[in-house]
Amino acid sequence: MKKILLINGHPDKESYCHSLAKAYENGVKSTGSEFKYISIVDLKFNPNLEYGYRKRTELEPDLVEAWDKILWADHLVWVYPVWWASYPAIMKGFIDRLFLPTMAFKKRENSLLADGLLKGKTARIISTLDQPVWFYCLVNHRPSHWALSRNTLHFCGVRKIKTTTFGPIRLSKQHWRERNIQYVEELGKHLR
Repeated sequence: MKKILLINGHPDKESYCHSLAKAYENGVKSTGSEFKYISIVDLKFNPNLEYGYRKRTELEPDLVEAWDKILWADHLVWVYPVWWASYPAIMKGFIDRLFLPTMAFKKRENSLLADGLLKGKTARIISTLDQPVWFYCLVNHRPSHWALSRNTLHFCGVRKIKTTTFGPIRLSKQHWRERNIQYVEELGKHLR
């Protein structure tokens, strides 16, 4: 049975991203698979990596628990809005504080290369935009997707990373939003 962890990076619990996260959760729960959830905004932690990699900042209890969930999971699902071509600051802080050397990756001695320590995991990115998806992909080259999928997750050993993006949200109609919610629930049912 697959173990799914959903990480919600939207700081507003009444957001459309929250509805998408709930839909995915409903889909997964209908399969009987194991499911855990992290709402980053509910965690108590300093999002600033105060000393960079020079000196380790002790992890707060909420981050220790979050990391245990990440290690537990087979499949990581990230839900977030794209703001200024990236993800929200609280999500960036979460990643900065947890995806650390010796935890998420190991630097090779006398080399610029590193080995990912999260091998065997897969991921799904679900994001929302206030611009057309085609524009985000073709003109802006999907910067938040690259940052999360290639430069973070893949670097740390996660393979088979898929993305689903909805936009523009700001002027969208209710029936369009509901159709996307149903689509995300289907993704959860198929554990994708």
